[in-house]
Amino acid sequence: MFKGDTTIYIDSLQNDFDKIYVSYYYRMYRFAKEYVISDADAENIVQDVFMLLWEKRDVLNVQIGLTAYLFSLVKNKCVDFLRHRMIVDEYKQELKLKLASLEEINKAFGTDEEIERFITDAINKLPDRCKEIFIKSRIEGKKYREIADELNISVNTVENQMAIALKKLRVELKDFLPLLLFLTIC
Repeated sequence: MFKGDTTIYIDSLQNDFDKIYVSYYYRMYRFAKEYVISDADAENIVQDVFMLLWEKRDVLNVQIGLTAYLFSLVKNKCVDFLRHRMIVDEYKQELKLKLASLEEINKAFGTDEEIERFITDAINKLPDRCKEIFIKSRIEGKKYREIADELNISVNTVENQMAIALKKLRVELKDFLPLLLFLTIC
């Protein structure tokens, strides 16, 4: 049947699933818990493995030992779980940074006039040509071609100066992400 590390055959899996579950559940659970730490997460992983085993019972033809097969399934589920957890944790960290940035804005600015003054100060720190082109583009709403014609320069020069201006403003306003968004959208 399935004693030791014998090969699983379709008859055995279909007829003895309950025995297999009882015999291996706790070992698989302990194995998963070593990696995912949480009881509930380890339980879910092992339940998923046995659910997969049950759902595939009609087509499953395992040519290795049952123990090795089950441990391999649990290991792969743990890897998937931990990779997903890392992505979630990175996303949470990014959200924390954004929240801190928003809270910083609340502390730094109380009124629209203060926000406008801060942006104006950052723009005034730009080199003269950058500042002039930035204002024409972002404040006056002119297209690059219009600015180029008005200043007798190439569109490429306008693009380069805008890139310089935005780069310098990003550095100047690095702690105030929403203000950067405002500058690039306006």
